[in-house]
Amino acid sequence: MINNVRFRLIHLSRCEGITRRWIQKILKQDITLLHLYQMTAEQISHAYSLPFKNAADLYQNLHCDTLIKRTKSEMANHHIITILDKRYPSMLKAIHDPPLVLYGKGDLRLLNHMPSISVIGSRNPSAEAKKKVAFLIEPLIQNKWLIVSGMAKGVDQFAHEITLENCGKTIAVLGSGFHYIYPKENMQLFQDIVNKGLVLSEYPPTTRPARHHFPERNRIISGLSFGTLVIEAKKRSGTMITVDQALEQGREVFTVPGSIFMDQTEGCHQLIRDGAQLVTNASDILEEWDSIYKKDLFSV
Repeated sequence: MINNVRFRLIHLSRCEGITRRWIQKILKQDITLLHLYQMTAEQISHAYSLPFKNAADLYQNLHCDTLIKRTKSEMANHHIITILDKRYPSMLKAIHDPPLVLYGKGDLRLLNHMPSISVIGSRNPSAEAKKKVAFLIEPLIQNKWLIVSGMAKGVDQFAHEITLENCGKTIAVLGSGFHYIYPKENMQLFQDIVNKGLVLSEYPPTTRPARHHFPERNRIISGLSFGTLVIEAKKRSGTMITVDQALEQGREVFTVPGSIFMDQTEGCHQLIRDGAQLVTNASDILEEWDSIYKKDLFSV
């Protein structure tokens, strides 16, 4: 199996001493990744301008039987999609920093489903947030839209739950591996999405949640979608980070206005001032989709 370029990419992504950016650099020089396995630590350091300590760690991992066996086991027990695969989502491949490897549970056919929209917002939503989510996404679900979110508490959770309640399709993108669902209280929601939608993670199954994972996973949430819908957001929040990433990716940003007396809507109002599209009903989003994209260019 180690003679397979797909295996080598998955294995390399599990190695210590190297980042996603370095793997991208190596791929540009050697798309087969074969030469890497034939190099010494010194040669790796020289060829890819990698600090020697990192190169030594990488060399050890490349030839570690335990890690090789673990990678083979994960491939046998999980759906794994690499950027080299035909089924890798085309929308995601177009972003600046696409994930090289994705772990999936559920319906992989959803990876290239269009149209799709990311729905994000506060982890501490207002009392009317769930009504806002339902009012705006139920007509989209009825029009066969895919709803993407991050399975966090609050607005993310509402988006997934409402989609499933309406027999729609949803993708959840995690900031941890499948063995460490976060937050723990969404374990049942995780299982429901696995059964009726798709759960994705850039992180191997045994990866615990970490603070820096969530901004990283946000680029995947926005990257999978034609646009991002912000329900509620404080001025400084993970939601606003996702918006920045959506804008960098050239994606549409839709924002719901709210009360001037709520902290949860300050970010939304700032986005509107900055030029985000104000939306008060689903037709605002549907009209924008129709005006920008020819439906016959996509399979729905």
